[in-house]
Amino acid sequence: MADDRNGNWDVIAVPWHLDEHIPEFPIPANATETICPSLPEGAVPARMALLHQEVADAVARAARPLVLSGDCPSAWGVVAGLQRRDRDVAVVWLDAHGDFNTPTITTSGYLGGMALATLTGRTPELSSDGLGLRPVADTNIVLADARDLDPAERDALTASQVRRTPADPAALTRALDYVGHLPVYLHLDIDVIDSAELPGLRFPSGPGPSLTQIEECLAAVCATADVRAAYIACAWLPDRVSDQTTREAISRLTRALGADVAWHQ
Repeated sequence: MADDRNGNWDVIAVPWHLDEHIPEFPIPANATETICPSLPEGAVPARMALLHQEVADAVARAARPLVLSGDCPSAWGVVAGLQRRDRDVAVVWLDAHGDFNTPTITTSGYLGGMALATLTGRTPELSSDGLGLRPVADTNIVLADARDLDPAERDALTASQVRRTPADPAALTRALDYVGHLPVYLHLDIDVIDSAELPGLRFPSGPGPSLTQIEECLAAVCATADVRAAYIACAWLPDRVSDQTTREAISRLTRALGADVAWHQ
């Protein structure tokens, strides 16, 4: 059941970065569910697959899921959960990075840098068959900002049909015209925000949109599109993720979505 205190959002906490639990992750007092499975020893992708299965199950149960996570790849579970109810979904992805690398072109091997590419079906080796994730068509994806790209990643995006736009409310509203009336998954990696405003980010990308501008972007997407699920990748360093400034930023961003998170004293 949705919690009316959250503006009809079900807040789901996923306190993980890849397969690593984040004990200090800020879990709202009014979260409806926290995903914290006991993962067996093994390869990172296999452990992530089990985590994402639980995420997908939680999303499928929720009326309108709002996921707070420590990374971007848990989005695979969110989209898989949504696809159990909706045949096709559109993706609006706000991020300083493209997350469009693949195992073939990555220079770092970092799985978080492949999150959006995996949603499009470009990295089938990373997506567990048991998850049931179906590729999202490039034409149903809007990527906002993505100012920090690897050269091969930039080429891959240029060759794709992913629609790119500035992280600007009016530009995002115009871009949504191209995805029609599909239900939308709205994804935000907080590193899209100017790193001077948000200290302690895992992957700071320098000057960028202000927190206020990103709040306006979220509100604009929610006002324009049928947003069925939203996601905030709280990608701060583990020793900074529980800071008071972090909680304040999360509170502001969730309010822009129409949710109202509460924190334990």
